[in-house]
Amino acid sequence: MIKKKINLFRKKFKINKIDGYIVPKNDEFFGEYSSHDRLKSISNFDGSAGFAIILKDKNFLFVDGRYTIQARKQSGKNFRIVEIHKFLPHKIINNLKLGFDPNLFTERQLKIYFKNTSTLVPLSKNLVDQINKKRNIKNKPFFSMNQKIVGESHISKINKIIKKIVSYKADYIFISAPENVAWLLNIRGHDSPNSPIPNSRLLISKKKEIFLFADKYKVSKIAKEKRFKKFKIIDLNNFEKVIKKIRAGKIIIDSLTCSIKNQSIIQSRFEIISKNDPCYLLKSLKNQIELKNMINAHVEDGVALTKFIYWIKKINKKKITEIDAEKKLEKFRKMNKNYLFPSFNTIAGTGSNGAIVHYRATKNSNRIIKKKDIFLCDSGGQYKFGTTDVTRTICFSKQPETIKNNFTKVLKGHIAVATTDINKYSKGKQIDIKARKYLKKDGLDYAHGTGHGVGFFLNVHEGPQSISKYNSIKLEEGMVISNEPGYYKKGFYGIRIENLVFIKKDKKKLNFENLTLAPIEKDLINFDLLSKKEKNYLFDYHLNVYTKISKFLDIKERKWLAGLI
Repeated sequence: MIKKKINLFRKKFKINKIDGYIVPKNDEFFGEYSSHDRLKSISNFDGSAGFAIILKDKNFLFVDGRYTIQARKQSGKNFRIVEIHKFLPHKIINNLKLGFDPNLFTERQLKIYFKNTSTLVPLSKNLVDQINKKRNIKNKPFFSMNQKIVGESHISKINKIIKKIVSYKADYIFISAPENVAWLLNIRGHDSPNSPIPNSRLLISKKKEIFLFADKYKVSKIAKEKRFKKFKIIDLNNFEKVIKKIRAGKIIIDSLTCSIKNQSIIQSRFEIISKNDPCYLLKSLKNQIELKNMINAHVEDGVALTKFIYWIKKINKKKITEIDAEKKLEKFRKMNKNYLFPSFNTIAGTGSNGAIVHYRATKNSNRIIKKKDIFLCDSGGQYKFGTTDVTRTICFSKQPETIKNNFTKVLKGHIAVATTDINKYSKGKQIDIKARKYLKKDGLDYAHGTGHGVGFFLNVHEGPQSISKYNSIKLEEGMVISNEPGYYKKGFYGIRIENLVFIKKDKKKLNFENLTLAPIEKDLINFDLLSKKEKNYLFDYHLNVYTKISKFLDIKERKWLAGLI
């Protein structure tokens, strides 16, 4: 099927006078999760990041370290898999004419990937769309968030943005990322399978003129609200018309999310000031009401997770598969009226499948969870007032000492992150070293970051903060971030321990405070490798879990959980 598609695809090259074509993961809104996955349709790869280059006689799929195993399994027959951190496209491909859709790339992306080694040809029609069946898009209207849940009015947020416009001596700012429009206007939508994203864009002037670009039907509900009466609501297709009519001047754009197509439209009349969208940092600093709501969401999520862990370890007597486990966990979450849908596709991998960092069980890969296996389950939920993300590695029988030792090294890294003095280690790249320390002593490591920012009832992955080898953003009070070191033995097993944490100020000291409330697998710990401080941390963590969620459990679940303290 994929080979047939690629052959059809290549027939378009001659018509367009190109040697190849670039296919990204993202859609025109640059979101991580899209219901329009062109990359999957042409390569079979369904990871959350990557891009393909299809040439006349060969194909390349570029992915990061999280996805190399998965990409080889899903696309290896038709594509050469390249780890992007090791080889950028310009090191492999040059002196060719490559076509691309200017709606799907930023100028910055293409400069990094290709430098000046190939000729890049923008094409008005997307070649993948030409060979795929036309999609039926189901439109659902945007909806407003109550200020009691988000904690700050849209007017207050817009005023902060206008101050930024003035400080940069600009006349306008173009907000091209829908998640930032969502945060700024206190709205949400239904345009992503795992995030409440409203596909839209904003143009704001220093004189408080606000242009909201979106599908007219999608804004039909919120347009009736009093607070939107002064907004100019315009169909996305009329963006160029508006740009040509409004008074020219200086405009701020974000080079990470403004497409080449939109940048060229803006550039025709405006002087561009390229800056990071200030919404990213402002959005990352959760206010006290957002944090209170996220704490409540994690209590509810913790109940579902704990019930699931108890069920799979103690109650379940049947032979179950990875998909069975995934469905059962979803069932526990659905018992809560505030739960809406998963915040990403659940990763439920047993044995060797657990070694695939972003694995997703399919009919072909689905394995029975055997008693001797260790089972990695990474999942999350979107609740009406918060986003969750948690990973637990579970066992069902006594494990070899090597596995217990590796799990314990991961746990030690996890605890080292959780107990960080943020006044002393204020950047993600400093904390990332602490997370890997105990694995690296034995020459072990993992090919992903240690932590990512998390949105408030928005994207499960958001910036600008992260705990990784390269992130230098200063960590500040109110930021929510994941703590998820791991270890993966290809072909055998995977280990990851993930909690979400938020940064809390106690007097003048900044600390991480756990949000996630679910037991950590004690049957996989070699306690001889833990220090007294680490043992005390584990005791306090399980005591906190018990204190917060035990009243929502039945007697047997409660007794089991108490036994872990």
